[in-house]
Amino acid sequence: MQTQDVSIPILPSRSLPDTLAFYNRLGFEGKILGECDSYAILTRGTVEIHFFRHPDLRPAESHAGCYVRVADVDTMHGAMAAAGLPGRGIPRLDRVSDKPWGMREFGLVDPDGNLVRIGQITG
Repeated sequence: MQTQDVSIPILPSRSLPDTLAFYNRLGFEGKILGECDSYAILTRGTVEIHFFRHPDLRPAESHAGCYVRVADVDTMHGAMAAAGLPGRGIPRLDRVSDKPWGMREFGLVDPDGNLVRIGQITG
């Protein structure tokens, strides 16, 4: 039973099977559902991200994204770094850094150009 309010992002995907495979490499689990397999729900611990099918999406032109707040950003980054993503281009995994707005965070860009910022409060 849910004990607090939650916001769940819904991001576009050119191919839900490819999105599922990519996020599986990062430790997410999930499944594709909906009419004509048009929706996916992925989870990693308490983090949940949803995806909808958008076959005409152009990754380099995507402006979709979300912010995921976690308790331990360094552990999350280390686990995702094991997937061997590059540090530039699409997809990519950025380095963890402390930001002047009181967060320690990193960015993940998936193959569809979605920017997922992951961070924790530091100050």
